[in-house]
Amino acid sequence: MFHSISPPVQDSTFSSPSLCSSSTPSSSGGSSSDSDESPEASFRSCEHQDLNLIKVSRMPISGFHSYKSLAVLSGHVGPVSCLALCGEFILSASQGRDIIVWQQPDLRLFTKFGQGDGSVKALISAGNKVFTAHQDSRIRVWKVSRSSENVFRLVDTLPTRKDYLGKFMKQSEYVQTRRHHKRLWIEHADSISCLAVSNGLIYSGSWDKTLKVWRMSDFKCLESIKAHDDAINGLVASNGIVYSSSADGKIKAWGKNGKNNMHSLKGILEGHKDISLNSVVVTEDGRLVYGGGSDGFIVGWLGNKDSDRWKAVCDVKAHESSVLCMCLMGEFLCSGSADRSICIWKREINGGLFRHMVIKGHQGPVKCLQAAQVRIGGGLMLYSGSLDKTIRVWWIPSNSADGYGDNKPSVQVTLRSSTVS
Repeated sequence: MFHSISPPVQDSTFSSPSLCSSSTPSSSGGSSSDSDESPEASFRSCEHQDLNLIKVSRMPISGFHSYKSLAVLSGHVGPVSCLALCGEFILSASQGRDIIVWQQPDLRLFTKFGQGDGSVKALISAGNKVFTAHQDSRIRVWKVSRSSENVFRLVDTLPTRKDYLGKFMKQSEYVQTRRHHKRLWIEHADSISCLAVSNGLIYSGSWDKTLKVWRMSDFKCLESIKAHDDAINGLVASNGIVYSSSADGKIKAWGKNGKNNMHSLKGILEGHKDISLNSVVVTEDGRLVYGGGSDGFIVGWLGNKDSDRWKAVCDVKAHESSVLCMCLMGEFLCSGSADRSICIWKREINGGLFRHMVIKGHQGPVKCLQAAQVRIGGGLMLYSGSLDKTIRVWWIPSNSADGYGDNKPSVQVTLRSSTVS
């Protein structure tokens, strides 16, 4: 179901925007990014900047502009847990059989697909495939094809049957997950919470504290890494480095080593004590990493060119409650919270954050965010999913003084198409 909401009347107007982008780097306990698909970042080199000058806005949230949504999309039976942009479609997920496809430009409900019970924890698109991570500890692979009657067709489940057959008879392939309980090392022992795709590899993070690496070409599991001391909540990949955020309060950076081409730990970025880092995002060039915490803070780090050393450059109280998700698009960082609000931040040259505006409208915690750049009119189009079972669509102007004017803009969006046969 699609509902339209009239925006507030302000003095300025804008021309109807259209989009030209694929999905943004996002982490919502699941959402993730592929560096090959990342939008162009506006971050400039800060080697000559004073990194001790961390500029953040200290103005109260109520002092900023707040915009109503362009559209409200409803139709899910449960809380919206993750979002992805896939060519002309917006994908939103709740339960295993409750993945909804919304078609641009009119945002109509195009179809539903899914499989399995329990909630969908993560959703990501890459080329002509969509990957969904589920509470049942499995990853499902869907092929997107306009030439097929079933546009979203299930083609495989990870671990694959071939992977199982090659290992289940060998005792050496099993690892102990709990007392008196063993599993194949290719299996996750708990819900898969997040996914990322980069350089022909799929990465999955789980509440079982492990990070697994899968080959895109044949979906074979290549590695299983005991990555954290608590549940993994977020994953993002950029420039060959994978960042995992965890309930243990750490973000860890993983990269391939030259000896055996396996992933190893490159560094640890620590946030505040005794908090959970729920979300992680990274700029396209890989230099800036931001983590969203359960204490409502966003912490940022600047890395060197080798991505093996980082320095804290940002520490800002972003929300009154836990930061649940973030996404990056150009100069903007967007954060969603359990306090039901969305904050839009502008990144400064040194990595600091300046609060651009605050968005309110959801009746429940904001669980996931995706964004795309606006070709006409500037700014970006933001999509938010909430535990209130709705998706809201927002236009974020480059200038916080901009408004919708007396006339509501039509939602005419054109996303850069993925490869669909």
